[in-house]
Amino acid sequence: MRNPPKGKKGSPKRLIGRVGELAHANSKKFTLRCGGSSVEAMLINFEGEYFAYVNRCRHVGISMDWVDNQFFTENGRYLMCANHGATYEPKTGECVWGPCVGASLEGVPLEIEGEKIFARCPTLTGVDRS
Repeated sequence: MRNPPKGKKGSPKRLIGRVGELAHANSKKFTLRCGGSSVEAMLINFEGEYFAYVNRCRHVGISMDWVDNQFFTENGRYLMCANHGATYEPKTGECVWGPCVGASLEGVPLEIEGEKIFARCPTLTGVDRS
């Protein structure tokens, strides 16, 4: 129920949600303070599992939501960038269609403790501009 740990182990964790708060194909934006800067991210529920990604398309590095906090396609199957239609697998963050095929969203490490969902700062690798 969480992304592989890729964050800075010493980074503080932040409470971002609760188990059961989001239905399938729903999302919630949150912000982390990482290394002196703010990182906007999204917590998503896909088929009962929770994942978190930095809210930045791998094509041009801009926010992905169509309307504030809407990341899923109409049928709830994929995450999609509003600007160029880049389409991502919710469980892996991999771009499966559009201008960034093969690149992946930056995962945000999650920890679930009881009913609480915590996030830690990700290790940001930049934007794929291919």
